[in-house]
Amino acid sequence: MPRFFQLRELLRQQGLTLGLIVFITAVLIVQNFADYGFTYRFSAVPEGIVSAWGEIRSGNFSMGAAKEIFTLFTATLLHADFGHLSGNMAFLWIFAAIASELLGARWVLPIFVFTGICGNICHVALNADAPNPCLGASGAVMGFEGLYLAMAVRWQLPNPHVWPVARPIAPSQLALLGVLSLILDFNGYIGGDQITAHGAHLGGFIGGLFLGSFIVPMPRVALPR
Repeated sequence: MPRFFQLRELLRQQGLTLGLIVFITAVLIVQNFADYGFTYRFSAVPEGIVSAWGEIRSGNFSMGAAKEIFTLFTATLLHADFGHLSGNMAFLWIFAAIASELLGARWVLPIFVFTGICGNICHVALNADAPNPCLGASGAVMGFEGLYLAMAVRWQLPNPHVWPVARPIAPSQLALLGVLSLILDFNGYIGGDQITAHGAHLGGFIGGLFLGSFIVPMPRVALPR
């Protein structure tokens, strides 16, 4: 019975995060059954987005341009394969679960959407002429990491419990993981890696830093520094 109550409490607190992971996994399954046109249509293609934004700015609004801009969000739900998905979902679970634990489940989706879009905007800005599609939730994942880093700097946070890790993790260790991820992405970007969307990672991280520094409230379980 204690395990049943633990599972019920996990679902109560982390149901939204788990639901998001299940939904993104289901999207990849649909991608595998659909043709490549489906994936391409909902991916963020920098040159297409820049062109659509230019049309909108000039006053030539169209549904086609709006759909192109909307891919800044839909691309966060797509993945290239199950290896790509598993890596992103593992880190999404860790940091989104912590955000839910500290701020409440209602913050998970707004953070995911905002930082995911920030990441894709940054990727487009750094690769404006690129015809290759960008897809994946890694920008949003980095957003949750940036969020946690900013919160850990602002407040004294308790040691988070991330199931199925057996023991609490020190906030400094998790914050360091976020910093290391940022350094690796920056090195990858200046090193000319064209395969990984480092710009999306950097943009998502910056979006998370912004939310953690200026928007989210101090968690009840935190202490002021």
